[in-house]
Amino acid sequence: MKSAAPIVIVRKKQGHHGGHHGGAWKVAYADFVTAMMAFFLVMWLVTQSQDVRASVAGYFREPGVFDYEKSTGMLPGGRPGVEPGGAPTPVPPPDAQALLQEQRVLAAAAEHIRERLAQSPGLATLADQIEFTITSEGLKIDLVERADSSFFDSGSAELRGESERILQIIAGELARLENDVVLEGHTDRRPYADGARYGNWELSADRANAARRAMQRAGLNENQVRGVRGFADTQLRLADEPLDPRNRRVSIVVRSHAATALDAAVQASQQAAAPVQPAPHE
Repeated sequence: MKSAAPIVIVRKKQGHHGGHHGGAWKVAYADFVTAMMAFFLVMWLVTQSQDVRASVAGYFREPGVFDYEKSTGMLPGGRPGVEPGGAPTPVPPPDAQALLQEQRVLAAAAEHIRERLAQSPGLATLADQIEFTITSEGLKIDLVERADSSFFDSGSAELRGESERILQIIAGELARLENDVVLEGHTDRRPYADGARYGNWELSADRANAARRAMQRAGLNENQVRGVRGFADTQLRLADEPLDPRNRRVSIVVRSHAATALDAAVQASQQAAAPVQPAPHE
């Protein structure tokens, strides 16, 4: 009887680089590169201006829409085309020659106020506490207090008699102009006695408002006043000496026409760039 043929088992060796996991590292690497690209894109956007971010947002809301291609809108109530925000209106710079001429006019107004203060008896003690500065915004008149000389009663928004006369002189000169006026109140960092109910915020705003009332009684056009602001101790004149009484002041900002026009242009550009809310679906 013949013996059975031997059974031969052949085992194939698996390759070290084959199998189901051979390309997994490529997918992981691609995910890593994509994540890094997204990270750097976000970091770049964070450092850009609001207009750039609005433009990028407008592109992603409606990519590929050009002047010759209009979108019909997919949602009910949606508007065709690119939503505002894709291309903010550029704001032109102010005319340098016109700005220089207006600064000369404001500087002349400041000189007239100085002359009238010097000619007024009884104001010599406060005249040197009135500072005039020509800035890019216009003319800034600061009524700066001192330890031994103040425009207001201590801790109060009540103007002293000579302060009223000073504001009358300033108002008489500014009333001849057509510029907008903003009044700002500032305090030092010394806490108010009854800060729980009335503090430096209220005091700074009340003093600026008291100056406004005095100037309007003296002839300042009501339409010239565009704002009354109280800053408390957030804009110290002497940051290294927060308790110095010279931090207490009322600022009268006479805004140049160029600054006013620039603000209006910026506001119009921001409104044009703001996304339009879709109309409610009826």
